[in-house]
Amino acid sequence: MVLSPQDIHNKEFSTKLRGYNIDEVNDFLDKIIKDYQIVLQENKDLSSKLDESNDKLSYFNDLKDSLNQSILVAQEAADKVKTNSKKEAEITNREAQKKADDILNAANEKGNNILEEASKRAKKLAIETDDLRKNTRVFRQRLQVMLESQLEVIKGSDWDHLVEETPTTTYEDIEKVVGSLDNTANTGVESGTKQNNDADLVADATTTDDLDKTVVYYPDDAK
Repeated sequence: MVLSPQDIHNKEFSTKLRGYNIDEVNDFLDKIIKDYQIVLQENKDLSSKLDESNDKLSYFNDLKDSLNQSILVAQEAADKVKTNSKKEAEITNREAQKKADDILNAANEKGNNILEEASKRAKKLAIETDDLRKNTRVFRQRLQVMLESQLEVIKGSDWDHLVEETPTTTYEDIEKVVGSLDNTANTGVESGTKQNNDADLVADATTTDDLDKTVVYYPDDAK
């Protein structure tokens, strides 16, 4: 049992012959009581501080555990965010690659269609140009035949007889000669036309299924 200052103060000693001086003993006990009170107060203060320190230590330990837990949660959250960001980046990259491939494929397809259409138009233009050249050659041949026939008619003896200055030439004779010359000219043209019958088939051929094809028409021979 711990003695209190009051216990020391109330302590009474028995007296004997040749014992201690009572006043000195009491004075010394008073000093002991004061010092003991001081020590008890310090001990109390230290105990109080120790309790406070223990409370703070417990608080900081709890805070430490909470911070560690928070750090773990934050680390897990950061890992999740990193993983999700990586997945989203991969998804975005795949989608962007897919869109780029789609755009490239569409552009290639469109380019191929344009090239194919241009090739078709070029072939069509070449065919039309070739047809135009054939028709032009046919027209030239027909014109040449017609002009040669007319030239043969002009060089004929009937014209010489017509232009001769003879007193016997009458209007009826001139009309008869002109009529025979016309018949000769028509015969020459028809002959030239028969010679170019195959060329006429090429010149007069038109396609009804292709409205964009160039068609060349030539005038009739004797009109």
